[in-house]
Amino acid sequence: MSKIINLPKIIDPRGNLSVIEKDVIPFQIKRVYFLYDVPSGAERGGHAHIEQQECIMAVSGSFDVVLNDGQTEVKYTLNKPNQALYVAKNTWRELKNFSSGSVCLVVSSGEFDESDYIRAFSDFKLYLENNK
Repeated sequence: MSKIINLPKIIDPRGNLSVIEKDVIPFQIKRVYFLYDVPSGAERGGHAHIEQQECIMAVSGSFDVVLNDGQTEVKYTLNKPNQALYVAKNTWRELKNFSSGSVCLVVSSGEFDESDYIRAFSDFKLYLENNK
């Protein structure tokens, strides 16, 4: 089940600070990556993970994350650097509508493993059907 996680926010007149720690993220972090300089109109994601869990954050700017669990599609607009969207395994994700200068930070429960990816939505639906 996907959900928004509010990261701790330490307010300071010199600038706010948010922390990503083991007690905040619901998995052990094995990989961190970020997306930036995404051209206008471009989309990212377009896949599901069989085992990996992720938390997606807009550390600058905004973008939409569209999630599909095979039954229901939900759109989240991320635009606060102190919020993370938890994405469970077996969830199709698409990232779109990136604002100019946006930066997307992703923390993942696993290192890159191509065999963990499902890259076609039709294959994702078939995978879910065969793994009920």
